[in-house]
This record gives sequence, C-alpha cells and structure tokens, in this order.
Amino acid sequence: MKIASFNINGVKARIEALIAWLDEAQPHVALLQEIKSVDENFPRELIEERGYNVETHGQKGFNGVAILSKLPLEDVRRGLPGDDADEQARWIEATVVGDSHAVRLCGLYLPNGNPAPGPKYDYKLAWMARLEARAKALLADEMPALMAGDYNVIPQPEDAANPKAWEEDALYLPQTRAAFRRILNLGFTEAFRARTQGPGHYSFWDYQAGAWDRNNGIRIDHFLLSPACADMLTACEIDRHVRGREKPSDHVPVWVELAA
Repeated sequence: MKIASFNINGVKARIEALIAWLDEAQPHVALLQEIKSVDENFPRELIEERGYNVETHGQKGFNGVAILSKLPLEDVRRGLPGDDADEQARWIEATVVGDSHAVRLCGLYLPNGNPAPGPKYDYKLAWMARLEARAKALLADEMPALMAGDYNVIPQPEDAANPKAWEEDALYLPQTRAAFRRILNLGFTEAFRARTQGPGHYSFWDYQAGAWDRNNGIRIDHFLLSPACADMLTACEIDRHVRGREKPSDHVPVWVELAA
C-alpha cells in the first residue's frame, strides 16, 4: 500500500500539478494539507474520476486537509481532539482497509507558530500537546497507525540546508523539537529516517531568494508510524523532482510503502 503526504498549497491553484502527480505516482492514498478550500468547493470530480474516494476538512482561504483513497475508508473523523473551540481545519483521520491489514491514517497540518514567542507559538505548542495525547490513544488502540503531513518541524540540524538561519524560527526552536521528540519517544518511528540517513534531503523550498535553485531547503513533512505500522514499512521516499515543475507547491510529496 502506497500512502503519500502532500502539502498542495492551495488545491484550486495547484490542481493541474496535483493531477499530474497523482497520475504519475499512483498512490493508493494521498493525505493533502493546506487545501485552502471549503468542502463544497473542493475540485473532487477530477480526483474521483481517477478512482479516489475524497474526504475533506476544509476552511475558507486557509489550512484544510483531505484524504484521497482508492481503497475503502471507514470511521472518518475531523478535528484534533482536545479543544472543542479550535476552529482551524488541521486534522483528518480514517481507517483504510488493505489486502491484509487495516491502518488508521491521520493527516495533519501542524501550526507554523511564527512569530515566536507570541500567541501563534503558544497555539503551536498547545496543538502539539494535543497531538501527543492523540498519539498515546492511537498506541493504546494497537491498530497499525500513522500520523503524516506538514509538521512544520525541522527535527535535526541535518534537516536544513542552513540550520543557523532557522535558530529563532518556530519550526526549529528547542521547545518545538522537544515536543516532536516526546511524540517519537512514545514509540513512533520517523519513516524517512528509518530508511535514509544524512543531510541534503528536503521537502520544502521557499519561493523566495532562489531557494529551489540553490537547494536551500528544509525537511518538515514527516510520517510517524506506530510500532505495528513500522513493522510493515518497506520504503519511504521524497518526490523531490515535483518541485521543479510548472506552478509547483513549495512542498513536495513524501510517501511510504507498507506491506498492508
């Protein structure tokens, strides 16, 4: 089962890029972030005609997440538990049924948090605390599970071409990385680093200052796998080439292959 994560940075603005990638990569499931669309305006027809079931959790102009699946989806839930007053559309989850296993999929768009310190950073850390609580609950369920998406976290210095430039940024502050490690240390596997070591592997390049041409990137799109899910991992790669195409997102897809 091939499961991908892609921050599309506006699904209506990038629909041609999204369709081209879906046709090429043929994921069984794609978790999208930053769709920037309300549910009723999501361009579902172009995706459904390619055999995907579409589930969205949208918001006008900002945020928004979606699941596209060629496999049946069960028990779809929207919104990260822990704060009923949170109106930002950043979390969607469902169970996907493969040939031999069912897997709980959680698609997330974690808050950026800048400027830090400040209320946006406080919201980021509070959201990460809620994420940790949900992660504990997923482990307690014992079903194979993964949490994937744009984490807005640079875990290690090797995950940035120029880590010093990020030292005061909410994506790289010590509190951010510590919160990320707390989730990992519950027993999750960071899929890409389980398969690939070393610097130079990025999933985001800013549109400004020739970042793509200079490979001045960061790796902030991650798959965290529960132990039962990690046992099924056979591959995890970054579709770096997608960034060089016409009208690209500033992120590229990351995907895992599971023996499910």
